[in-house]
Order: sequence, then structure tokens, then C-alpha cells
Amino acid sequence: MIEMQEVNWNDIEEIIKKLSKRILELNRNFSSISTVSRGGLIPSRLIADALNIKKIHVDQNKISSDSLFVDDIFDSGKTFNNIFLNVDDGSKFIFATLYARRGMTYPEQLIYGEKTFDDSYVVFPWDRLEFKNNMK
Repeated sequence: MIEMQEVNWNDIEEIIKKLSKRILELNRNFSSISTVSRGGLIPSRLIADALNIKKIHVDQNKISSDSLFVDDIFDSGKTFNNIFLNVDDGSKFIFATLYARRGMTYPEQLIYGEKTFDDSYVVFPWDRLEFKNNMK
């Protein structure tokens, strides 16, 4: 049986507040948010609302460094590594996630709301059905 850490909407709202505050502390103006459709779409919308950012780009081939990249979790680093190849200026790139996997080495561009409790699979409200279907 796979160990899991289930996250509810109240947890998400609290993490969005923390993450938004950390993003604001960067003193950067982001023209938009960029994300991937699987996992990042809902957190992107919530962060966009919290930071009053109007544009969200999904699954783009090229990513501007003045666009905040948002995902639900920094886990293996695979998404970060793939996205980083498409950024116009990696020194200005910011990758924001709700959770960062505890025990991982984090890139300097990463900003996160919370670390995971352990190595459990994190199940977000928007991927419960996917998780359930994958367990069959």
C-alpha cells in the first residue's frame, strides 16, 4: 500500500497565503504566471488571484523570466529541470510550489509554501480521482 498525505481545501488556502507572502517578499513584479496543465493549473489560478496577476500561460514551449512559474509540488525535480530548459533567463526565473519534497536538494529558484511531512504521496483535492484510478 502506498503511503499518502491527503491535503484538503483548508490546507490549500493556508499554503496559498504563506506562498503568496513569500512571493511578495521577493519584491518582483511578474507579468504573468506560467504552469503545466497537470498539477499546476489550480494552484496557478489561486496564486494569480492572491497576487492580482491576470494572465496564466499553460504548457508553453518558451517561458519568460518575468512570468512566475507555479506547480503543486516540487518532488523529483523533473518538472523543474524540463521547464528550466525553456526559460529565457534562468538567473531571474522563480519556480513556486505549494509543497517541496522533504529531503530533496532545492534549486535556488525554488520558493515553496511547505515541506512534505515525509516521503508519502501528496494527494491534492484536484487529483483525488486520478490517485484513486491509479490505485486500481
